[in-house]
Amino acid sequence: MQIATKEVSAVDMVKTALEKAKRFENYNIFISLNEENALRKAKEIDEKIKKGENPGRLAGVPYALKDNFLNPEGNSTAASKILEPLGSPITATAVEKLEKEGAIMIGRANLDAFAHGSSTENSYFGPTKNSKDEARVAGGSSGGSAVAVALDIVQFATGTDTGGSIRQPASFNGVFGFKPTYGTISRYGVVAMASSTDVIGFFTKSADDMDLLMSICAGQDPKDMTTLPDYYNQTPAKDVKRIGVIKDFDNDKVAPEIREALKSEVKKLESKGCEIVELDMPTLKYALAVYYIIVPAEVSSNLSRYDGIRYAYRSDDAKDLADVYSKTRNDGFMPENKRRIMIGNFVLSSGFYDAYYLKAQKARTKIIEEYSKAFEKCDFILTPVAPNPAFKLGEKVNDPVSMYLEDVMSVPINLAGLPSLSLPVGETKDGLSLGLQLIGPRRSDKNILAFAKELA
Repeated sequence: MQIATKEVSAVDMVKTALEKAKRFENYNIFISLNEENALRKAKEIDEKIKKGENPGRLAGVPYALKDNFLNPEGNSTAASKILEPLGSPITATAVEKLEKEGAIMIGRANLDAFAHGSSTENSYFGPTKNSKDEARVAGGSSGGSAVAVALDIVQFATGTDTGGSIRQPASFNGVFGFKPTYGTISRYGVVAMASSTDVIGFFTKSADDMDLLMSICAGQDPKDMTTLPDYYNQTPAKDVKRIGVIKDFDNDKVAPEIREALKSEVKKLESKGCEIVELDMPTLKYALAVYYIIVPAEVSSNLSRYDGIRYAYRSDDAKDLADVYSKTRNDGFMPENKRRIMIGNFVLSSGFYDAYYLKAQKARTKIIEEYSKAFEKCDFILTPVAPNPAFKLGEKVNDPVSMYLEDVMSVPINLAGLPSLSLPVGETKDGLSLGLQLIGPRRSDKNILAFAKELA
């Protein structure tokens, strides 16, 4: 990762990033740019360097901030109408850590509103376009972040991953995307989607850069009781010998190009001396159904706070308090937000709680147990990130079930709280990016990235 020095100024790096952001404006990557603050911070870093002071490990490095991270610099919209006017009084812990090391946020990246989606088409500000083909989706929900890195506008970008929202857009745009073990990085100051599966991660161009960002941001935070002690920087090196491949994912529902990419990567691993272990994991076929019961339940709870009273947008066409609630939420939420609220309220209702939500939580435990048994046979698991390369804009937007099926290979990892790295493995004959993911046991994050460096 290039940092500012006496030879390369932070101001020049930030100016270049901002110029690129404007040049690629038609991709709809950024909801807003942070030009004034970014240039001011860059000048401060250049002054530190001149004085011989330590400017930090990320001195002057421009980055894109997914717009569900709170930060007083600009409004934190979560790509929604209801939060469009929200100026945040706090800064997310992850942002504090990055900027303490000298990183500079140049703009807020587009996403599916409240991170609900797999294509960034659910954004109130319109969809982000794929970095390789403007007629195709960027992936989601962190589409803006992935494209910002893919087009070399910034050196890294933040993301959140609730069911694949880092790994899938990383795969669609040919960059690295890492979802750490649940609790590795603080979620404080990040707009919540589903609290038991939300994870903070990054997009980069290399595993080395990802390792650096993880070493900076990992660790316990008193403001987030779900965070783990900093195991990342104390993880001993491990010799990786066995790679698992899930035979349940090798079927005609997976695009031929992705199956070929997986076979090619398996041969590469065998040539490096790895043993390939075939895994039978039948419980994973229930993961998508489990996910789309548990996550909407948590979504409906987390979105209940947005009522037109305490936060941001309020309908001015209301006659009484009940009208304020209903009209604000009807106007302020995107269709996918409403769909998930309705599903969540349904599965949590008294007549259906046992039949759906409780049963899904039991199935989640079975999925966790199945992964634990799998990791007794192998060190890491290699799978596709998604069953298809990037699809066309508008192709699935009116077919929510088809859109949800794009998450079939990514959501089990979130349900189990495991770390997973999406790494680029080539392109289709049409030039679309292909990615595979390396999955490890809980707290094996450091070793996943170390192994990815060996594969590069």
